[in-house]
Amino acid sequence: MSTRVEVDQLKLLIPINSLSPDNLREIAGKTDVQSIVAGRYIFKKGDTDKKHVYLLSGKVELLDEKQQIKIIEGGKESAQFPLAHNQPRKLSARAVTACNFISLDSNLLDIMMTWNQTGTYHVEVLDEDDDSSSNDDDWMTQLLHTKAFHKVPPANIQAIFLRVQQVEYKAGDVVIKQGEEGEYFYIIKTGRALVTRATPSNPKGIKLAELGPGDSFGEESLISESKRNASITMLCKSTLARLSKNDFISLLNEPLQSHIGFADAFTKVESGEAEWLDVRLPSEFSQSHIKGSTNSPLISMRLKIKTLDKNKKYILCCDTGRRSSAAAYVLSEHGLECIVLENGIQSVPDEHIQNS
Repeated sequence: MSTRVEVDQLKLLIPINSLSPDNLREIAGKTDVQSIVAGRYIFKKGDTDKKHVYLLSGKVELLDEKQQIKIIEGGKESAQFPLAHNQPRKLSARAVTACNFISLDSNLLDIMMTWNQTGTYHVEVLDEDDDSSSNDDDWMTQLLHTKAFHKVPPANIQAIFLRVQQVEYKAGDVVIKQGEEGEYFYIIKTGRALVTRATPSNPKGIKLAELGPGDSFGEESLISESKRNASITMLCKSTLARLSKNDFISLLNEPLQSHIGFADAFTKVESGEAEWLDVRLPSEFSQSHIKGSTNSPLISMRLKIKTLDKNKKYILCCDTGRRSSAAAYVLSEHGLECIVLENGIQSVPDEHIQNS
């Protein structure tokens, strides 16, 4: 009979231990502890199972063909990390003794990581001295003052204003609810809104910010394809402009993001034209990263923007590209030039990876 993994066991695993208590409970409720006898393979070189596999007990050897590369023992520091998880698998994992392990869906874990790490809500800073917001068209002018829009082609800006829908809300209306799927990007034309985020200790939500005319919200979940990480409630009668997810991605987000394959990225870095910027957690970065890269985690990206050089071009990398895409939007908003590494570190040849 199979048993579910315990939350306390998940708290020992990297990067799972960075997730919220709610996410940890969700994973624990869906994940069985699996067993394997000595001599059997957990996975083989070349597999593309898209799973994060963690050893809980026993010993596993990592093999390149038949050559033993490393022994991992459950409960030891090396077992905190997923077993050789870059895919296609670069190594095989074979049980040396009877073992217990868990296997998690990599895509689900990456979505949870992105959602958690974009949880610090940000409001685009507009010109607060501009008191002309009484003009009904002035929200458009304020929005165009944001640096993110400076890189959007003029034809796309025109299309954005043609495709936005005007919607009316009254005080107390919830426009966005935390945990729901994102369908729209919103801009406040008139009125004010409250941003709150529920936590296990405060399920009713804590106040994060107040938004006013010209402020926008809802973009992060659309970019990262994750659920809403905060709720937005109107404080008074308000008028919003909204853009559908498909229009947002095609007209706003895509022009802001350039993608590049590893070979071309490597050439740019070697020539001094660009620098690697790894947006994963420090614990992930310390285990393995692209040689010569710098770590600036997505979760604290907005706080560290001032430490980045606006005269440099950055190539952003993470496991899959999802967190890099979310980071690219944040950096573009602040006038930095960045490119997303296609398929993330999974696409990087072994000789360019620095392992712990």
